[in-house]
Amino acid sequence: MKITLKRSVIGRPGYQVKTLHALGLKKIGDSREINDSPAIRGMVNTVKHLLEVEA
Repeated sequence: MKITLKRSVIGRPGYQVKTLHALGLKKIGDSREINDSPAIRGMVNTVKHLLEVEA
């Protein structure tokens, strides 16, 4: 699964910022290719409004 950070973390709650850092995303435009697992799906679901997800 490929995820890309599309929106800023400024003004977001701390748990959302920490979730993005745990996914390896720090700046707008950062992309990561990650394995699809239930734990990762839960993290992505928490911040789905900030991400673009490709299967």
